[in-house]
Formats: sequence, structure tokens, C-alpha cells
Amino acid sequence: MQDLDIIQQRMREFAETRDWDQFHSPKNLSMALSVEASELLECFQWLTEEESSSLNEDQLAAVIDEIADVQLYLVRLADKVGINIQDAVEQKMKKNEMKYPADKVRGSAKKYNKYE
Repeated sequence: MQDLDIIQQRMREFAETRDWDQFHSPKNLSMALSVEASELLECFQWLTEEESSSLNEDQLAAVIDEIADVQLYLVRLADKVGINIQDAVEQKMKKNEMKYPADKVRGSAKKYNKYE
């Protein structure tokens, strides 16, 4: 079993044991995911670029917790809508390779539709 599959199963059991599955609609999970992503952003709010790259112990602990929350909600959402995250990531990486050919985009942050 893959790591994500194990996490997905543990999340499913966690929700079932607490009778929370009734609240885990795709709509609710996607909103919760957005909230957790916002909490991750909050960890970096007001930091300079340099500060964001050298977090202290407390800041790093908060970032770790928020990244975990984002991942857990994402895994739960994927489970509820029947998406294999590994397959989705692989497909998206292939699309990105097509959209952003290295010889055209190297060193640039432009969006794919802004290249010649």
C-alpha cells in the first residue's frame, strides 16, 4: 500500500470513528482545505523573503502543523471524490512539462500563456 493510501485509510477510519463522515462532503472539505491553506499563509504574513527562509523553532512548528492540515484535508477530499492523488499529480506534471518547456521558460516566472 502506498503512503497516501495509508493516510487516506487512517483519515477515513478517524472520521468514521467520530461519526464525522456526515460532515465531510466535498464542499465542506474543500472549504476546510482553503481555511487551512490560509492558516499556512498566515505563518508567513509580514515576514520578509529572508525571514520566510529562516524560520525559528516556533514558526517552523506552526508551518509543519498547517502543512499537515492542508495535506490531510486534501487526502480526505480526494478520497471522498474518488481521485487517486498520485495519478492526478503525475498527469498534472506531464501537462506542466508541455505548458512550460524548459528551453522557453528557464529563469522566468511568466504564466504559460505569456510565452511565444
